[in-house]
Amino acid sequence: MHRTADVENMAGSSSSNTYSVILPTFNERKNLPIIVWLLARTFETHSLSWEIIIVDDNSPDGTQEVALQLQRVYGEDKLVLKPRSGKLGLGTAYIHGLDFCTGNFVIIMDADFSHHPKFIPQFIRLQKAYDLDIVTGTRYRSKPSPSLPSTPSSAQPTAGAVYGWDLKRKLVSRGANFLADTVLNPGVSDLTGSFRLYRKEVLKHIITQTQSRGYVFQMEMMVRARASGYTVGEIPITFVDRIYGESKLGADEVVSYAKGVWALFVGV
Repeated sequence: MHRTADVENMAGSSSSNTYSVILPTFNERKNLPIIVWLLARTFETHSLSWEIIIVDDNSPDGTQEVALQLQRVYGEDKLVLKPRSGKLGLGTAYIHGLDFCTGNFVIIMDADFSHHPKFIPQFIRLQKAYDLDIVTGTRYRSKPSPSLPSTPSSAQPTAGAVYGWDLKRKLVSRGANFLADTVLNPGVSDLTGSFRLYRKEVLKHIITQTQSRGYVFQMEMMVRARASGYTVGEIPITFVDRIYGESKLGADEVVSYAKGVWALFVGV
């Protein structure tokens, strides 16, 4: 298994770890206060060291102004605003955010409330149980993989699910994952998901190799992680379609996804 010495030395007790959340935003003024409050409450409830890196792509709706107000509430050490000049892509947003992460673990997730922070403690627990490099949320598995050890005060997660999508969107997502699983055999049930926990050095390594953009980006990240020998676990999550704003998935993204699967099949 490919793991650098720095990555090997990162395993430790949860009290010594800091979790950095990278939140790429574009027109998330209404969602940002909700997701930040939920993240802060989750980390504080579980006595975890944390920070949130907001990478805003020059949102015209005032997202950055809201972020500055939230900084006054939570502190500039907890809420770090690092804007960019415009929409430059999800992958480059993570690369930009990584430059400002002080934690040894990085969580990537959507800011539109599709991903609930309540699952983060389960991600961390599975990572600790098996010393994993990556834990990813899955909408398509009923149980954690590997199995999440039970404790008297902690129940197993519920089965993964999607809420708020019409039949067409569900079929597109299922079809995309089935196609990738058949062609690439990555051993992960939800390749297009974007709710994940990484060791920071692992994320840095994978993201520098990833070439795709858009809908294909998350899939390539996971395929390259497996090809590099990193260990991956899955936690079932409930995905809720965005509360405010519009979905960014279009027909062009579906076509580029199919092309991306083929490119990974012949190139990785």
